[in-house]
Amino acid sequence: MVVAVVVIIIIVEQVVVGVAVVVVVALVNHTVVVVLVVVVVVVVVPTVVIEKAAAAVVVNEYSSSSSSKVVVVVEVMIVVVEVAVVLEVVVVVVVVVVVVVVVDPIALFLNI
Repeated sequence: MVVAVVVIIIIVEQVVVGVAVVVVVALVNHTVVVVLVVVVVVVVVPTVVIEKAAAAVVVNEYSSSSSSKVVVVVEVMIVVVEVAVVLEVVVVVVVVVVVVVVVDPIALFLNI
């Protein structure tokens, strides 16, 4: 149950972050460097914080249980973190593509 909630939180966070990055980059600047800096600050930092918090919650939840259960939970958390990282990469790629393909031409057309 806890793990499912953690997975949902991480997925929601990735989506929100993806949208936020697109908006921020569209408003501020269209250069790849800016995109990467924004991505690191907005995507990587919060995700690491959330994953650490999630791991702490899971460990607290199961620390009173048998050790084998904790091992399984930790393995699940590792998978969740890996999934989150893959999602991040996907979000970053999509964001960069959207900015380059969609936002830039519109910005140029509107002469922003």
